[in-house]
Amino acid sequence: MEKSKFDIADYLDSNEMIAEYLNAVLEEGNDTEIITAIGHIAKAIGMTKIAEETGMSRPSLYKALSDGAKPQFSTIMKVLKAVGGQIRVDPITA
Repeated sequence: MEKSKFDIADYLDSNEMIAEYLNAVLEEGNDTEIITAIGHIAKAIGMTKIAEETGMSRPSLYKALSDGAKPQFSTIMKVLKAVGGQIRVDPITA
């Protein structure tokens, strides 16, 4: 019996699912997990499409969103915009 590797990108098939996933990671994750999640979202949408919309090359995009990468904030913002997302701040309640 052949096992297939789980890939979250296979399940990010709607804007709602993408938003829920990213919001959960933003709420609970660390910086590395957030970058990884943005990479999963970019993969789900299509790296070529995201590269075109950000003005980045595909290799640069893969490198910026790879494990252990420390992309610039401007890169994160470009990718978030390209995937149809944004950062929003809500006050923390006690």
